[in-house]
Amino acid sequence: MKNFFLACFMILGLASCGINKQAQQIKALEKCDYRLTDATNITIAGTDVRKLMEGKSVNTMSIPGIALGLLRKDIPLRAKLNLEISNPSNALAAINNFDYIVLINKQEIFSGSVDQSVTIGAGQTTQVPVQVNANIYQFLTDSKMLDDIGAFISGATNGNEKKGLVTLKIRPSIKVAGGLIKYPGYITIDKEVSSKILL
Repeated sequence: MKNFFLACFMILGLASCGINKQAQQIKALEKCDYRLTDATNITIAGTDVRKLMEGKSVNTMSIPGIALGLLRKDIPLRAKLNLEISNPSNALAAINNFDYIVLINKQEIFSGSVDQSVTIGAGQTTQVPVQVNANIYQFLTDSKMLDDIGAFISGATNGNEKKGLVTLKIRPSIKVAGGLIKYPGYITIDKEVSSKILL
């Protein structure tokens, strides 16, 4: 019987050590600096956005696949957002996966999750690619949003620079006792982007 109680105490002790370690990682995550560095490999309905800028004017409705996408109510946007995480603390910060929400000019465009383990050592910085796959049909049927997208893309080629605010909200999760514990709330990263990034 004594052995049974001893085994129980040992298991509880190991579990509390694991929980304590996870709590330290959460505190380290709170101290991390998050920065959206850039976006690459951007395609709309299968067309590279950079190719749209080869002419002097841009008509988003001329993108191959947009007309078919409008009929199907499915216009895919693909992009890679590059997230930089810096850990200034003296403890390891670790993420097992995270949910994200992307907003443009404070309007939510899409959301998703990244099932990728990320470890940031004390005093280290790491780059995390966030692959975005979203249906932007509802935004391309909004005439104001369509005009804004066209003006932003055109600004890259005609010298009339356009700026917009991209907001990335992330909610990291860590593993505790075989389950995922989500960070309480979202970490918000704002980045003003210029149409010049498309050049």
